[in-house]
Amino acid sequence: MIIPALDLIDGEVVRLYQGDYAQQTTYAFSPVEQLQHYADQGATWLHLVDLTGAKDPAKRQLSLISEMMNGVKNVGLQVGGGIRSEQDIIDLLNAGASRVVIGSLAVKQPALVEQWFKTYGSEKIVLALDLNIDEQGNKHVATHGWQENSGVTIEELLNRFIPLGLKHVLCTDISKDGTLSGSNTALYTELVVDWPQIDWQSSGGIGDLADIEALNPCNVAGVIVGRALLEGKFSVEEAIACSQNG
Repeated sequence: MIIPALDLIDGEVVRLYQGDYAQQTTYAFSPVEQLQHYADQGATWLHLVDLTGAKDPAKRQLSLISEMMNGVKNVGLQVGGGIRSEQDIIDLLNAGASRVVIGSLAVKQPALVEQWFKTYGSEKIVLALDLNIDEQGNKHVATHGWQENSGVTIEELLNRFIPLGLKHVLCTDISKDGTLSGSNTALYTELVVDWPQIDWQSSGGIGDLADIEALNPCNVAGVIVGRALLEGKFSVEEAIACSQNG
C-alpha cells in the first residue's frame, strides 16, 4: 500500500531534511487540494505530520486537519506530530483522524502509551519508531525529532507493546529520510520476518519507482512516500502500480 505523506507547518506543506527544522523546504501546494489530489489518484491511506503541533501542542492545526479530512471520502488518515497527552488523541480523532501516530512518548512514558492502547485499541494507534543503526547493527530508537538517542532498542520497545495488541508500526531509518536514496530494504526484510504479526510501514528514502519495487520482496504493509511525490518524481497512480500491495 502506498501512503502519501504531507508535513505541515503553519498551514503550509513542507519537508524537513532528516528532521531538521533549519533545513526546511516549503512547497506551493494547498494542503487540502494536495490531499484530495492523492486520494483522487487512488490512495486509500494518507499520512500527516503536524510539525507546528509537534513544537507547540497548543497550536495544533486541528481545523486544517478537519478541513482536509472533509475534502476526501473513504480515505484513512493517520496523523502524528508531538503527541503528548490523551487530549491530543481525543482532539485528532475528533478532527477526523483514523489513527494517531505516537513516537517519542512510547519511549519516554511507555506506561502512559500502554494505557492508551487499552483505552482506544491497537487499530487507533501507530507507533513511529525512528532508528539510528550503529556499526554493529544495533537499532536504537531516537526521540525528540531525532535529536536524541534514547538508548532503547527496537526489540525492547516491541516486546513491551506487542502483548497489548500492537499492530501498526511506522519505521524510519533516519539516515535515509529525505535523501531520495532508496529505502533500507535489509532492515524491513528483517523486521517483517522477525515480527510478522505487525503491519510494518516503511518510511524514508523513496526517490523513484525502482525504490518502491525494491521494497516488494520485503512484504511491508505500507510505503510512506513524501518528498518524491511533492517533487513530481512519479505519481501516486504510478507508485501504486509498482507496489506489490497496491
